[in-house]
Formats: sequence, C-alpha cells, structure tokens
Amino acid sequence: MSQYAPSPDFKRALDSSPEANTEDDKTEEDVPTPKNYLWLTIVSCFCPAYPINIVALVFSIMSLNSYNDGDYEGARRLGRNAKWVAIASIIIGLLIIGISCAVHFTRNA
Repeated sequence: MSQYAPSPDFKRALDSSPEANTEDDKTEEDVPTPKNYLWLTIVSCFCPAYPINIVALVFSIMSLNSYNDGDYEGARRLGRNAKWVAIASIIIGLLIIGISCAVHFTRNA
C-alpha cells in the first residue's frame, strides 16, 4: 500500500485541468443558423432552366440537413453553393425568356 494517499485537492486540480475538459465549449445555441437560401431556390424553380434550379434546390435541402446533423461548416458551404446555383439559374432563365420573346416578336408573319 502506498504511504501517501491522494488528497481531495489533488483530485479537484486534475478535474479542472484543460486536458481533462474534453467537452466542446460550443453548443448548438452558440452556433448561428447558416443561411440555406431555400426561398431563393424556390423562386428559381419558376425559371425555365430546370436542371440547374433543381440542383440549387437539392443543395439548399442538403444544407438544412447538414445543419440538423451538426455539420455547421458543411451547411454553410452547401448554402453558399445553393445561393450561387440559384442565381445562375435565375439569370439563365431570364436569358431564355428574353431570347424566346425576341425570336417570337421579330418573326415575319
């Protein structure tokens, strides 16, 4: 048997050491919800660039699911991708509408 028994102060010092504290200080309440731009992707679904706006919608939903799973950085990245793909879809859709109007109204009857 050991001659010296550990004192209660020794145990308390070990419990408060930084190596013993393995819990993450950030909780879900501390992390702000990243934007998933779901409203923008739904608006882009009304433009006639269908394969592109469906991809934007999928990115937006994946961003929401990543946030719910606790992957905050992945949710932020997927939300950013959803925003840019939705913007590209809206621009391409407006170009398609403009070109089709120009072709339709400049035809000789």
